[in-house]
Amino acid sequence: MKIGVIGAGAWGTALAQVAATGGKDVTLWAREPEVVASINDTHVNTLFLPKAKLSPAIRATGDLAELGDAEALLVVVPAQHVGAVLREIDVASRPLVLCAKGIEAGTRRLVSEIASEARPDSPLAVLSGPTFAHEVAAGLPTAVTLACADAGLRDALAERLASPSLRPYASDDVVGAEIGGAVKNVLAIACGVVDGAGLGQNARAAVIARGFAEMTRYGIARGARVETLSGLSGLGDLVLTCSSTSSRNFSLGVGIGEGRPAASMLADRRTVAEGAFTAPVLREDARARGVDMPVTEAVCALLEGADVGAITQALLARPLRPEA
Repeated sequence: MKIGVIGAGAWGTALAQVAATGGKDVTLWAREPEVVASINDTHVNTLFLPKAKLSPAIRATGDLAELGDAEALLVVVPAQHVGAVLREIDVASRPLVLCAKGIEAGTRRLVSEIASEARPDSPLAVLSGPTFAHEVAAGLPTAVTLACADAGLRDALAERLASPSLRPYASDDVVGAEIGGAVKNVLAIACGVVDGAGLGQNARAAVIARGFAEMTRYGIARGARVETLSGLSGLGDLVLTCSSTSSRNFSLGVGIGEGRPAASMLADRRTVAEGAFTAPVLREDARARGVDMPVTEAVCALLEGADVGAITQALLARPLRPEA
C-alpha cells in the first residue's frame, strides 16, 4: 500500500518517516516551497523538524495532484483547514487516515465529519494517541490508536503503518479517538497555566484528573465509548501533553501563566496550538449539550485575557460536590 501524506509540519513529516520504514516510497505534500526543497535536497525538514534525518524514500511535493498514485492518504493539516484541503484534491474514493486533532469553528464538527462531507466516497480512519513528532521521527517507542469502522481496512492500515517502533492498537470507535485528541489540547493549556503560574504539582494533577472527567462526560454526550477515552487516544494523550513543554498547547499555557498575552503568543507561532482554536468551540458545544466543563470554561476565559489568580480562585470556590 503506497502512502501519501498531506501536510509537512512536524507531525506529518514524522508520519512520513514512519511510513517510509524499510525504504517504502512515500509522497509528502507541503504548502511551503522551502519545505519541499529542503526535504528533497537535504532530507531534512529544516522548518518544522530540523533535528530528524529523513529517509531518502520520502519525496516532497507542492502539488496535490502528485499524490494521485497513493493508495491511502494521511491527512495531517490543522483541523480548521481539513475541509478546504480535501476539496482541492481528487482522492478518488481512497482511504483517508485523519491525523489532525480538533473541532471545526462555526460548525462544531469533528474532523471525521468534515472529511465525510468533503469526500463522502472515501472510507475514513483516525490515527491518534500520545505522540511527540520528534520522538516518532527518531524511532522511539510509541503506541497509538487506529480507529476505523471497516475492520478489513483497519487491519490493512495497521499492518502498513506498524514499524519496529510504532505500534497501532485497533478500535472501531472513531468518535472516541477524535474526542480524546481534541479535548486534551484544551486541557494541556490549563496544565501549562498551572506550571507557568507556579501553582504546584498538586494543582496540575487535579487539573489532569478533573479534566479527564470533563473529557469523559463530553465524549459520552457525543457517542464515544468510555474505554476509548481511557485508552491511548484519550487518557494516554492527555498525560503526555499535560506534562511537557514539547507540547505546543502546554507551552502556550505556560506563557499565559507567566503573564504573557495569549494573542501575542499565538500571532508569533509558526506551528499551531490547536487547543486555542478548539477551546471556544468546545465550550459552545458543551453548553449546547448540557455538559459541565469548568476547566474548559476557565481556559477560554484565560485565552480571552482573564486574570490567572481570579480564575484559579473561581474554580476553587465552586460548590462542593461528589467526585464524578
